[in-house]
Amino acid sequence: MAYDRYVAICHPLRYSILMRPSVCAYMVAGTWLGALLNALFHGIYTLNLPYCASREIHQFFCEISALLKLVCADITLYENGIFISGVVFLLIPISVTMTSYGQIISTVSRLGSNIGMRKALATCSSHMIVVALFYGTAIFMYFIPKAYHTAEQDEVVSLFYTILTPMVNPLIYSLRNKDVAGALKKVLGR
Repeated sequence: MAYDRYVAICHPLRYSILMRPSVCAYMVAGTWLGALLNALFHGIYTLNLPYCASREIHQFFCEISALLKLVCADITLYENGIFISGVVFLLIPISVTMTSYGQIISTVSRLGSNIGMRKALATCSSHMIVVALFYGTAIFMYFIPKAYHTAEQDEVVSLFYTILTPMVNPLIYSLRNKDVAGALKKVLGR
């Protein structure tokens, strides 16, 4: 979405070339393939680890960090792999997203139009809210040292990026629609 909005706002005359169906298909295929390979690697590796602690996982689902607490072998190398995986799948995408939105704001601010700036911010703000919710909580889980958060905090944070973010995603995007926003105001009594 960030790339789509970047092309639409910063290169509108080349949009049909830069966002042709084959480019979209390659981006989707690359994302799915990368996520599949990452999940496959972590799944196979964690299934083959020796578990000797209690079989009780303090998590709503089999989160890797919760499973690693049950392992009775040296997993330092694997934890470094998780960190590298986090950089590739969390920090690089959020950096690219922030860069594209920075370019959008720079392009719109050079136009000197307040209306243009408001439209660009309205278009991009819903996506930025979802990105901040998802990546913020995932970065908390995988980059902040485990000594700084408890198992209970991990449960709450994992609820954010696995359940809450996908649940509010349609709501956040649909609030840009005036009819949906009006209906929500009526329901809330405003």
